[in-house]
Amino acid sequence: MKIVASIQARLGSTRLPGKVLKEINGKPMLWHHIQRLKCSRLLDDIIVATTTNKNDDEIVEFCEKYDINYYRGSEDDVLDRIASMIEENEIDIHVECFGDSPLTDPHIVDEIVGYYLKYQDKYDFVSNSLSTTYPPGQEVLVYDGKCLIEANKRISKDEPLREHVSIHITQHSDIYKMKNLEAPKYYNHPEIYLEVDTPEDFEMVSAVFNHFESKGLEHFSLAQILDFLSANDDLIDLNNKVERRWKEFRKDD
Repeated sequence: MKIVASIQARLGSTRLPGKVLKEINGKPMLWHHIQRLKCSRLLDDIIVATTTNKNDDEIVEFCEKYDINYYRGSEDDVLDRIASMIEENEIDIHVECFGDSPLTDPHIVDEIVGYYLKYQDKYDFVSNSLSTTYPPGQEVLVYDGKCLIEANKRISKDEPLREHVSIHITQHSDIYKMKNLEAPKYYNHPEIYLEVDTPEDFEMVSAVFNHFESKGLEHFSLAQILDFLSANDDLIDLNNKVERRWKEFRKDD
């Protein structure tokens, strides 16, 4: 059974262009994200899923420099990009990650993958993203790769929502069996944004990385991040008023 995480990454972000290759402590943000995912005990591989747009050649160069697997597909039809990556790489279980979430905690990745493995006869899709209890930027989506391949064939090619991926599973509870894992009390901070979509986000996340590097810590958990931020709530205030476009697809009240 092949368990693979993909990171959707491109340089054409409108709010913060080139963000995935912006440097934190001398290394691209995408590098930091990959190093954290490499600490997972359950992932067999990590693939950067970028686009065929020439502007994203820089991402390919980054991947080749650091010996990271990558896949190139449509810039706008992200559903097809990820589904084709799953099919061509013969991925059994897909762990969907996002290039704007460099602080993904590998322990949470393993918890959600582990839950899926235990209950895969009961659920097609397990995640902590169906409602927001974990800090945004800690989303992990785990599902049977065949589900997305099937969705890619089922959804019309002129459907505008093909720029999104997992919603073609989560919006079809009539087809797929889903489970949302809510955050335990000490992780339940939906008001703390650990994702990078704007300059304010990048400043906040950079401050987190800088703090732990100054302490000589290469690997640090979400619990440690939250402890640091609780003592430095001015950092939380940096980006907690930023409009988040993804909220229209969540089930939060």
